[in-house]
Amino acid sequence: MKLSYLHEVLEQSALRHPDLPALYFSEATLNYLQLWQRVQVCAAELSSRFRVGDRVAVLAWNSPDYLVLIYAASVARLILVPLNTRLARTEWDYQLHSTGASALFLDEVFVEQFEDIGSGAKPVLMGLSEFSAGLGDTDVAANQYQSLIAQGSQSVEVPQVAAEFEHSDLPAWILHTSGSTGKPKGAVLTHRSFLAGLESAEQGRPVHPRDGYLYPFPLFHVSAHNVFLQHKHGACVYLLRSFDADAVLELCRSGKVTSMSLAPTMLSMLVDYPDFDYAIFERVRAIGYGAAAMPLDLMREVLENTPLELSQSYGMTELSGSVAFLLPEDHRIGLTNPGLMRSVGRPVKGVELTIRDDEGHILPAFHAGEVCVRADQMMLGYYRNEAETVKAVGEGYLKTGDIGFLDERGYLTLVDRKKDMIISGGENVASREVEDVLNGHTAVARCAVVGAPHERWGEIVCAFVVLKAPIEAAELDDHCRRVLAGFKCPKRYFTLTELPLNAAGKIDKPALRSMIEESAEL
Repeated sequence: MKLSYLHEVLEQSALRHPDLPALYFSEATLNYLQLWQRVQVCAAELSSRFRVGDRVAVLAWNSPDYLVLIYAASVARLILVPLNTRLARTEWDYQLHSTGASALFLDEVFVEQFEDIGSGAKPVLMGLSEFSAGLGDTDVAANQYQSLIAQGSQSVEVPQVAAEFEHSDLPAWILHTSGSTGKPKGAVLTHRSFLAGLESAEQGRPVHPRDGYLYPFPLFHVSAHNVFLQHKHGACVYLLRSFDADAVLELCRSGKVTSMSLAPTMLSMLVDYPDFDYAIFERVRAIGYGAAAMPLDLMREVLENTPLELSQSYGMTELSGSVAFLLPEDHRIGLTNPGLMRSVGRPVKGVELTIRDDEGHILPAFHAGEVCVRADQMMLGYYRNEAETVKAVGEGYLKTGDIGFLDERGYLTLVDRKKDMIISGGENVASREVEDVLNGHTAVARCAVVGAPHERWGEIVCAFVVLKAPIEAAELDDHCRRVLAGFKCPKRYFTLTELPLNAAGKIDKPALRSMIEESAEL
């Protein structure tokens, strides 16, 4: 059966094997029927309060409630706006305002930060547990859920999709991504793009129906498509509130986990854990990773001590997931061919990946240019931002902003990031955004922000400043933290009498990166 909406991956599995476990969280398990029933109840509530196409935001840590809301929003034909829990209040406000969100579903730990929003203001604040799957903290909430189930044990009735959506892609999520202009852009991901992304993921990371899949990433990331992929194939998802090495290792020891997704930094933390033994991975069949390349020494150590299948993926928010994979057999070859490990893999079937010059001409093998992708999993565009949409997808393909080349076998190697993005701990940081904040301090004349390699986080944010008046790094740090998330704030400051410029008169950031080890910190 061809799927049309995101929630149908769960619905179809609930029909095929209702009694199989679908979700494990904090020592509690829901089977597919139970999870689907909770989604129906939540969808009925959403449909009674909102109209098709309304934007509803959510700010919460991972939980069953969050996952139920994701699927229920799809049933009710609402557009979900997941917010990054690590951002600052001003950043959340910007995203809520730019999307025109009708409601904000809050985890209780974030309620206090929004106490200044009045009862009649937009967005309307709602506790996430109010729409939970009957897993509330009180007996009253549980009874209300049981009553709703009794009234609607069959599929709930939801409004028909408006005609304007019948003939175009229906948006499912607006997911914000940092850009070189500093302000985050809301990538509109559709039901079609998500489902196409799952077809790509199936090729790079096949799912066994009885897999136990551990998901340690936030549900507000595009990496959540991995959860949908597991549910499409009837596997059980082991959901963590957030990454915790103790919890990951304990689940591996239990023998319940057979596959998982990890960032290379996460895997490194597990291997470096006190008393770690590779026997812990005895039942684990596969580990998928992305966001950064895996250090060759770590890859060699893992593969020499386990039969694990490693799979690296290349993708981004605007692609609803991944479009290229470095497969397990590539990793084994990579043990004796380090050059292969500099690649992020080959594009999968259904994806057209080309390397183009600034005029849009396709370049031959081994010629570096911008990585461009044409596929059904492309975003619809940037929400209410026609200019940036035209720049990104106006030619019918996505200009990724990454610079790379293809070899004669079609393997993609990345050589630079055109957008000058810093990736720290798997989070994107736009250098321009940090520069704008630093330039707002009265003691700063000019500044430039670059990423520096870091063993654990992949990269850290470093700032070069030309000062108008003496200042301590701690004061600049306080200034940044008032408006930026902690992971965006510079970890190292360097003072210069002038910023280096290239032949085009632009700040020479490669020169700054080479100066990091030599310059004196502020």
